[in-house]
Amino acid sequence: QVQLVESGGGLVQAGGSLRLSCAISGRTFSSYAMGWFRQAPGKEREFVGAISRSGGTTYDADSVKGRFTISRDNAKNTVYLQMNNLKPEDTAVYYCAAAASYYWKSYPDEYDYWGQGTQVTVSS
Repeated sequence: QVQLVESGGGLVQAGGSLRLSCAISGRTFSSYAMGWFRQAPGKEREFVGAISRSGGTTYDADSVKGRFTISRDNAKNTVYLQMNNLKPEDTAVYYCAAAASYYWKSYPDEYDYWGQGTQVTVSS
């Protein structure tokens, strides 16, 4: 059974930074492309960014481009989301997801496994 566990969420002031981590267990981490999504109250789940299986290719949504960076450490079975210059509109529950694919994916239904989510709150 594949399990994804996010950590690193919390409360931060606008302009601050957080780094989210997502650890995967149960399968070979390097077999999966990884993605980050977020969901604010009353809104649909939104793609944030993704990274290919090898880590050689990444893609960030326009809303976070230049502020968020996704990376992975296959030796530690962990994917990261570094979030800088946070804004109140970044407030959401952030989810990591794993897709049995080489290349990154941007739609929720392309992912096979999901974490439980971690809350990020940005105060103005």
